[in-house]
Amino acid sequence: MVYSDLGTSVSFVATLVSVPGSMQFRRAAGRTHVYMVNQDILRKIAPEITELVEKRYIILRNIYFIQPVGRRALAARLRLPERTVRNEVDVLREQGLLVSNPAGMAVTNTGERILGELKEYVRELRGLSELERRLARILGLQQMIIVPGDSDTDETVKKEMAKATARYLKNVLKDGEVLAVTGGTTLAEVAISFPTSMEKRDIMVVPARGGLGEEVEKQANTVAANIAQHLGGVYRLLHVPDDVGDDVIASLCSDPKIKDMLDLIKKADMVLHGIGSAEEMAKRRGLQESDLRLLAAHKAVGEAFGYYFNEQGDVVYSTSSVGLRMEDLMTINKVVAVGGGRSKAEAALAVMSNHYQHVCITDEGAARLMEARLKGNSAVFDTPVRL
Repeated sequence: MVYSDLGTSVSFVATLVSVPGSMQFRRAAGRTHVYMVNQDILRKIAPEITELVEKRYIILRNIYFIQPVGRRALAARLRLPERTVRNEVDVLREQGLLVSNPAGMAVTNTGERILGELKEYVRELRGLSELERRLARILGLQQMIIVPGDSDTDETVKKEMAKATARYLKNVLKDGEVLAVTGGTTLAEVAISFPTSMEKRDIMVVPARGGLGEEVEKQANTVAANIAQHLGGVYRLLHVPDDVGDDVIASLCSDPKIKDMLDLIKKADMVLHGIGSAEEMAKRRGLQESDLRLLAAHKAVGEAFGYYFNEQGDVVYSTSSVGLRMEDLMTINKVVAVGGGRSKAEAALAVMSNHYQHVCITDEGAARLMEARLKGNSAVFDTPVRL
């Protein structure tokens, strides 16, 4: 079923969801509105259609984030038979969403636009809007943003989560505000996910913490500089390590320039921080073997700002650090936590149990496990999110 007069995007979705009556169209003020039937009804009448839509969405998303890519490499990445990938790619190419050249397949401008629209459709198919509302209410958050998929099993989901975070920052930050950011792999991805813009804005971005002696791309200083450049703002850096002893920290913080910088950081209007598992962050900080055993004995699952939490959200260990601490978040207007993957579900709940955060941006894998954990339904932890 193709509605060629309503534009490529409607044509594409209608082609995928070819159930009579599954869509209705109305024109108003020059715009086309698409109304979907109740998704539960669609799943019951034609479950194969929802599976088809999701499969093609995932294929298109993967090609977009790793383009150019060959068919065989794509099949291996998706763990699908090459014949299946070939058939689906042929459909996407016929719709004008892909092009092929000797380097591999790439998404067209039309395909990129469709991908954004199709993402919202998949979100509704999976009931993510309602899941956002439920979790925000239970966790006491102002807003929950969930992208489809699980970044533990599909790295393009992390890229999609990073893009969602970049869009949120671009839309919410106001001129004259200061944004403080932590480091890590997720926020490093956020820093390179902003759309290209030449607009200049009166926004300052600063690192929320000192450095951890890891890859420069993951450092809070680098993340702050990259985000500022993409936002059209300015940045200031904190040139101190975060993994040194109390005596060294006290000496560093007595320096007037560092003290002024720390005062600026603590007056930030917004904080963006990642969600780390206790084990991951302990390794990043280079904790001693005795400390690792202590974390394991106290069943630490999550870390934020140098504090390690157990499943109940109790602080079981803390490290010396330069920059923001958890207690500083009480005076911040908006605190945004970002992290995804099923493996981060318990860490996210532990970190947010102290109710310092206002917004959480995550993926479906983490979100569904978070809800299962809150309901006490451990069986759901063994049920993977559909790819």
